[in-house]
Amino acid sequence: MAEFEPAFERMILNEGGYVLHEVPGDRGGQTYAGIARRRWPDWEGWKIIDAGGTPDASLVRAFYREHFWDAIHGDEIQDQRVASTLFDFAVNAGTRTAIRLAQIVAGTSPDGVMGPKTLAALDAMDPEMFVLRYTLAKIARYAQIATRDRSQRKFLLGWINRALREADA
Repeated sequence: MAEFEPAFERMILNEGGYVLHEVPGDRGGQTYAGIARRRWPDWEGWKIIDAGGTPDASLVRAFYREHFWDAIHGDEIQDQRVASTLFDFAVNAGTRTAIRLAQIVAGTSPDGVMGPKTLAALDAMDPEMFVLRYTLAKIARYAQIATRDRSQRKFLLGWINRALREADA
């Protein structure tokens, strides 16, 4: 079964580490360790940051475990690479989008909910083949976003590089 810690360590590198920043044009606005203030305004780490402090790494880990790893049922996925790439994309694109794309790749009904049929289909696939097909699907998704919204084009190369890094893990 897959484990959270290795998936988290790869993902936090993709998110730029434990850094507070704001990128012009980023829909999430200000982020800390990849946690977007606009999307997660009630995250308890914002109170610490607003008071001039730095949230503990365990607070960040707990956030990602609860909102992303548990949502994709990462502990129930057999292959670490499959779980890690799905987790990373869930952080980047949202859990429903990441699961829906995985369901399409695995040939199940794309409802965006990780259930027993999806888990069984993921576990039945050759992990290498899943990761490669999922990477192509992610890149296609990123291209759709950049085509639909020109303001997001500046992020396209970074998104593609992130997808390729996960494929090469």
